[in-house]
Amino acid sequence: MANSSRSPAPRRSEGVSQDQFLTVLSREDAIARFDAALFPRDVPAEERLLADALGLALARDIVAPLDAPPFDRSGVDGFAVRAADIASASEAMPVRLSLNGEVIACGVEPTETVAAGTATTIATGGPLPRGADAVIMVEHTQPVGDSAVEIRRSASPGQFVAYAGSDIARGEVLLRAGTQIGSREIGMLATCGVSRVAVARKPRVAVLSTGDELVQPGEPLRPAAVYDANGAVVSAAIAENGGEALFLGAIADDEARLEHAMRDALAVSDMLILSGGTSKGAGDLSHRIIARLGQPGIVAHGVALKPGKPLCLAVCDGKPVVILPGFPTSAMFTFHDIIVPVLRRMAGLPPRAETQVTAEIPLRVGSELGRTEFVMVSLVEGDNGLVAYPTGKGSGAVTSFAQADGFVRIDALSDHLPGGAQVDVTLFTPHVRIPDLVIIGSHCTGLDLVLAPLARTGLSARSLAVGSLGGLAAARRGECDLAPIHLFDDKTQTYNTPFLGEGFELVPGWRRMQGIVYRPGDSRFEGKSADEALAAALTDADCMMVNRNQGAGTRILIDKLLGQARPDGYWNQPRSHNAVAAAVAQKRADWGVTISTVARASGLGFISLTEEHYDFALISRRKSRPAVQAFLEALRSPASRAELEKAGFRPA
Repeated sequence: MANSSRSPAPRRSEGVSQDQFLTVLSREDAIARFDAALFPRDVPAEERLLADALGLALARDIVAPLDAPPFDRSGVDGFAVRAADIASASEAMPVRLSLNGEVIACGVEPTETVAAGTATTIATGGPLPRGADAVIMVEHTQPVGDSAVEIRRSASPGQFVAYAGSDIARGEVLLRAGTQIGSREIGMLATCGVSRVAVARKPRVAVLSTGDELVQPGEPLRPAAVYDANGAVVSAAIAENGGEALFLGAIADDEARLEHAMRDALAVSDMLILSGGTSKGAGDLSHRIIARLGQPGIVAHGVALKPGKPLCLAVCDGKPVVILPGFPTSAMFTFHDIIVPVLRRMAGLPPRAETQVTAEIPLRVGSELGRTEFVMVSLVEGDNGLVAYPTGKGSGAVTSFAQADGFVRIDALSDHLPGGAQVDVTLFTPHVRIPDLVIIGSHCTGLDLVLAPLARTGLSARSLAVGSLGGLAAARRGECDLAPIHLFDDKTQTYNTPFLGEGFELVPGWRRMQGIVYRPGDSRFEGKSADEALAAALTDADCMMVNRNQGAGTRILIDKLLGQARPDGYWNQPRSHNAVAAAVAQKRADWGVTISTVARASGLGFISLTEEHYDFALISRRKSRPAVQAFLEALRSPASRAELEKAGFRPA
């Protein structure tokens, strides 16, 4: 039931000195020699329909072509309202609002403005109408005839509202090259309307078994013969790791026939894997044939592994040729340990890595009593081990599921998980890789340009957008390597440095222009200076703004501009630049503050306010980490600087 390993009397062959074989190398030296002979190399790509891309690796980064959701939408069935109108609402003292004459269902574009004292009936997924900044659940209301409704609970601005771009922001890297496409990734791509993707072509791997004694499964087993187990198991393992196996059967111990079979196999494949024939015996022919198949030939023959010592690694004119030991246990041990990383790299897939299942929750996670809750988390390496960082963006967000490594369970009898608790993480896949680099803070599309070179070298990076202040808090807790920030200090009139504490240092990033965005042709803004435009907006009662979330650097800038003024729309607080642009472009607001690159991509008018500093707070003790050093090198590289300038940023 196994392939055998044969060792008759040794002999010399083809003028090749026998002592070059079984010169045992360390595992690390063997891998280094094999990699040096094979890489770097391009990964062949092909375009496929999204439905046909399952299991394959992306050949190129995919940038989101639109915002998701594309408009502000309701997360529940209920009523679109102005939060200020129902601030005092309670069961004892409900607030009565007049109903507008439309019902907003999914796919229905609102036509009426929610004015003060009014509400509009809205279904889950319905677009938020102009003027509304919150949604109240129908369960917390009582109808009053056909023209009014009583609200029995208050709402905060943004309650049950999924803002445009809050899940996926147009222009951000949606999926990186090397990502293996599963059902979650297909959901993300379909959400953005992507129908075809460039994927890495599966490497074609020819599989040959060698030996007179081999019989294929299903055939009668003759005396002294064994079934060929390696052919089937190696072929299956190739398919599991991104390759396309071409099993060509078993070849008897005949040098001419074996050489012919090996040449034919190399002609139709990207890699050749044999099993058996790696020892020094006269019947072990494979390693001698390799010397005639191309350069540089054998790079390692004999590796300090148990099991797996007879492993032979070769490269023939750019194609890897591997001879695994004959015994299946040895063959599969060496295949998974040494060959799988090469195969996955050729397939454009990320390396496999082990992961743990116990991690620390860094923040208190609230839950609803009476309901078992599953919180999706991303795993990052903290100061004291794994940290399970909650990644939830709401029930309508496909990225929460796609970006998570697993989930934790909150019991129905608990109303929260305390910060610092050790929890069991249930993994979505058995091959989760803890990122080499973790960045938590303010998001910018320029960050994707700097991270791209790291991904191409095999380093994985995880970027979580929580705002500048949220990033600094995460850094102080030791949950990330760098925190992107753009915070202005009024006292010193400088950016970022005053916000750093002991143990941090500032890494200059780039400059980006913040400004007022408006729809082209709006006479309140067109051709005006920033002061003139702001004055026009504040004196026009019908001019509605869109704000940013508290904790964002842009929100600090907005509050400084407005002073004590609180114009209509102030409490509409989306969490991204893209959502601000979407609100203005879709006429749910007339103006807001965002960066020039987003304004340009959305076709909006732009009035410059200030060039802000987008920098990185670096935890000093993590500076020597290889991934951090790689990021710093990429940030300083001429290529990254050129890409940033091309995108509209000014490198520091």
